[in-house]
Amino acid sequence: MDVDIEKLVSANNEQIRKLQEIVKKVIEEEKLITNNLANPPKEVLTKGQSISDRVAKFGGSWAFIVSFLFLLLFWILFNTLTPIKDNFDPYPFILMNLILSCVAALQAPIIMMSQNRQEEKDRKRSENDYMVNLKAELEINALNQKIDFLLEEQIKTLFESQAKQLEILKKLEEKISDNR
Repeated sequence: MDVDIEKLVSANNEQIRKLQEIVKKVIEEEKLITNNLANPPKEVLTKGQSISDRVAKFGGSWAFIVSFLFLLLFWILFNTLTPIKDNFDPYPFILMNLILSCVAALQAPIIMMSQNRQEEKDRKRSENDYMVNLKAELEINALNQKIDFLLEEQIKTLFESQAKQLEILKKLEEKISDNR
Protein backbone atom coordinates (compact mmCIF):
# COMPACT_ATOMS: atom_id res chain seq x y z
CA MET A 1 0.00 0.00 0.00
CA ASP A 2 2.85 2.43 0.80
CA VAL A 3 4.43 1.53 -2.54
CA ASP A 4 1.24 2.58 -4.36
CA ILE A 5 1.17 5.91 -2.57
CA GLU A 6 4.83 6.50 -3.40
CA LYS A 7 4.13 5.73 -7.07
CA LEU A 8 1.27 8.24 -7.09
CA VAL A 9 3.41 10.92 -5.44
CA SER A 10 6.34 10.30 -7.79
CA ALA A 11 4.01 10.43 -10.84
CA ASN A 12 2.60 13.71 -9.55
CA ASN A 13 6.11 15.08 -8.96
CA GLU A 14 7.11 14.06 -12.49
CA GLN A 15 4.14 15.92 -13.95
CA ILE A 16 4.97 19.01 -11.92
CA ARG A 17 8.61 18.84 -13.07
CA LYS A 18 7.52 18.58 -16.75
CA LEU A 19 5.17 21.52 -16.31
CA GLN A 20 7.93 23.61 -14.73
CA GLU A 21 10.25 22.80 -17.66
CA ILE A 22 7.57 23.85 -20.14
CA VAL A 23 6.98 27.14 -18.32
CA LYS A 24 10.73 27.82 -18.06
CA LYS A 25 11.20 27.17 -21.80
CA VAL A 26 8.29 29.47 -22.71
CA ILE A 27 9.68 32.26 -20.50
CA GLU A 28 13.13 31.97 -22.10
CA GLU A 29 11.64 32.10 -25.60
CA GLU A 30 9.53 35.11 -24.61
CA LYS A 31 12.63 36.97 -23.39
CA LEU A 32 14.33 36.25 -26.72
CA ILE A 33 11.39 37.63 -28.70
CA THR A 34 11.10 40.67 -26.45
CA ASN A 35 14.82 41.45 -26.78
CA ASN A 36 14.65 41.17 -30.58
CA LEU A 37 11.65 43.50 -30.73
CA ALA A 38 13.01 46.00 -28.22
CA ASN A 39 16.45 46.17 -29.88
CA PRO A 40 15.97 45.86 -33.65
CA PRO A 41 19.10 45.91 -35.81
CA LYS A 42 20.32 49.36 -36.83
CA GLU A 43 19.34 50.40 -40.33
CA VAL A 44 22.26 51.07 -42.66
CA LEU A 45 21.58 54.10 -44.86
CA THR A 46 23.40 55.15 -47.98
CA LYS A 47 24.57 58.74 -48.26
CA GLY A 48 21.70 59.55 -50.65
CA GLN A 49 19.09 58.02 -48.35
CA SER A 50 20.45 59.95 -45.39
CA ILE A 51 20.38 63.21 -47.35
CA SER A 52 16.85 62.57 -48.64
CA ASP A 53 15.65 61.93 -45.08
CA ARG A 54 17.20 65.16 -43.82
CA VAL A 55 15.85 67.19 -46.76
CA ALA A 56 12.36 65.71 -46.27
CA LYS A 57 12.52 66.36 -42.54
CA PHE A 58 13.58 69.98 -43.04
CA GLY A 59 11.28 70.53 -46.06
CA GLY A 60 8.26 69.48 -44.03
CA SER A 61 8.98 71.69 -41.03
CA TRP A 62 7.90 75.12 -39.87
CA ALA A 63 11.54 76.18 -39.87
CA PHE A 64 11.65 75.66 -43.66
CA ILE A 65 8.38 77.50 -44.24
CA VAL A 66 9.34 80.49 -42.09
CA SER A 67 12.89 80.73 -43.44
CA PHE A 68 11.66 80.41 -47.03
CA LEU A 69 9.04 83.13 -46.45
CA PHE A 70 11.73 85.43 -45.00
CA LEU A 71 14.01 84.71 -47.97
CA LEU A 72 11.23 85.51 -50.46
CA LEU A 73 10.24 88.62 -48.56
CA PHE A 74 13.88 89.78 -48.46
CA TRP A 75 14.25 89.03 -52.21
CA ILE A 76 11.16 91.03 -53.09
CA LEU A 77 12.03 93.96 -50.79
CA PHE A 78 15.63 94.10 -51.95
CA ASN A 79 14.69 94.10 -55.63
CA THR A 80 11.94 96.70 -55.21
CA LEU A 81 13.55 99.11 -52.74
CA THR A 82 17.13 99.28 -54.05
CA PRO A 83 18.06 101.51 -56.97
CA ILE A 84 17.46 99.97 -60.41
CA LYS A 85 21.19 99.52 -61.14
CA ASP A 86 21.56 97.27 -58.02
CA ASN A 87 18.47 95.13 -58.77
CA PHE A 88 19.49 91.69 -59.98
CA ASP A 89 15.87 90.50 -60.46
CA PRO A 90 13.47 93.39 -61.12
CA TYR A 91 9.70 93.05 -61.00
CA PRO A 92 8.05 90.48 -62.16
CA PHE A 93 10.88 88.53 -60.44
CA ILE A 94 11.54 86.03 -63.23
CA LEU A 95 14.72 84.70 -61.59
CA MET A 96 12.88 84.15 -58.31
CA ASN A 97 10.15 82.20 -60.15
CA LEU A 98 12.81 80.07 -61.86
CA ILE A 99 14.50 79.33 -58.52
CA LEU A 100 11.17 78.48 -56.88
CA SER A 101 10.34 76.09 -59.72
CA CYS A 102 13.77 74.44 -59.42
CA VAL A 103 13.41 74.06 -55.64
CA ALA A 104 9.98 72.47 -56.08
CA ALA A 105 11.22 70.22 -58.90
CA LEU A 106 14.15 68.97 -56.81
CA GLN A 107 12.42 68.81 -53.45
CA ALA A 108 9.43 66.74 -54.60
CA PRO A 109 11.36 63.62 -55.74
CA ILE A 110 13.65 63.81 -52.71
CA ILE A 111 10.63 63.84 -50.40
CA MET A 112 9.09 60.98 -52.38
CA MET A 113 12.30 58.94 -51.94
CA SER A 114 12.10 59.48 -48.20
CA GLN A 115 8.41 58.57 -48.16
CA ASN A 116 9.13 55.39 -50.13
CA ARG A 117 11.76 54.40 -47.57
CA GLN A 118 9.30 55.14 -44.75
CA GLU A 119 6.69 53.03 -46.51
CA GLU A 120 9.21 50.16 -46.75
CA LYS A 121 9.92 50.52 -43.02
CA ASP A 122 6.19 50.44 -42.28
CA ARG A 123 5.77 47.35 -44.45
CA LYS A 124 8.61 45.58 -42.63
CA ARG A 125 7.11 46.62 -39.28
CA SER A 126 3.72 45.23 -40.26
CA GLU A 127 5.37 41.98 -41.45
CA ASN A 128 7.13 41.78 -38.09
CA ASP A 129 3.83 42.34 -36.29
CA TYR A 130 2.24 39.60 -38.39
CA MET A 131 5.08 37.20 -37.56
CA VAL A 132 4.79 37.99 -33.84
CA ASN A 133 1.02 37.42 -33.96
CA LEU A 134 1.52 34.16 -35.85
CA LYS A 135 4.10 33.01 -33.30
CA ALA A 136 1.73 33.93 -30.48
CA GLU A 137 -1.03 31.91 -32.13
CA LEU A 138 1.30 28.93 -32.53
CA GLU A 139 2.37 29.24 -28.89
CA ILE A 140 -1.25 29.32 -27.76
CA ASN A 141 -1.97 26.18 -29.79
CA ALA A 142 1.13 24.50 -28.34
CA LEU A 143 0.07 25.46 -24.81
CA ASN A 144 -3.42 24.12 -25.45
CA GLN A 145 -1.90 20.83 -26.59
CA LYS A 146 0.32 20.72 -23.49
CA ILE A 147 -2.65 21.40 -21.23
CA ASP A 148 -4.64 18.69 -22.99
CA PHE A 149 -1.73 16.29 -22.50
CA LEU A 150 -1.45 17.17 -18.82
CA LEU A 151 -5.20 16.71 -18.35
CA GLU A 152 -5.05 13.31 -20.03
CA GLU A 153 -2.16 12.31 -17.78
CA GLN A 154 -4.02 13.47 -14.70
CA ILE A 155 -7.15 11.59 -15.74
CA LYS A 156 -5.06 8.44 -16.28
CA THR A 157 -3.48 8.90 -12.88
CA LEU A 158 -6.88 9.44 -11.29
CA PHE A 159 -8.28 6.30 -12.90
CA GLU A 160 -5.23 4.31 -11.81
CA SER A 161 -5.48 5.63 -8.26
CA GLN A 162 -9.23 4.91 -8.19
CA ALA A 163 -8.58 1.38 -9.43
CA LYS A 164 -5.96 0.89 -6.71
CA GLN A 165 -8.30 2.38 -4.12
CA LEU A 166 -11.03 -0.01 -5.23
CA GLU A 167 -8.59 -2.92 -4.90
CA ILE A 168 -7.66 -1.72 -1.42
CA LEU A 169 -11.35 -1.38 -0.51
CA LYS A 170 -12.06 -4.89 -1.79
CA LYS A 171 -9.16 -6.25 0.24
CA LEU A 172 -10.45 -4.38 3.29
CA GLU A 173 -13.95 -5.75 2.70
CA GLU A 174 -12.53 -9.25 2.35
CA LYS A 175 -10.59 -8.84 5.60
CA ILE A 176 -13.65 -7.46 7.36
CA SER A 177 -15.86 -10.26 6.02
CA ASP A 178 -13.21 -12.86 6.96
CA ASN A 179 -13.01 -11.49 10.51
CA ARG A 180 -16.74 -11.85 10.99
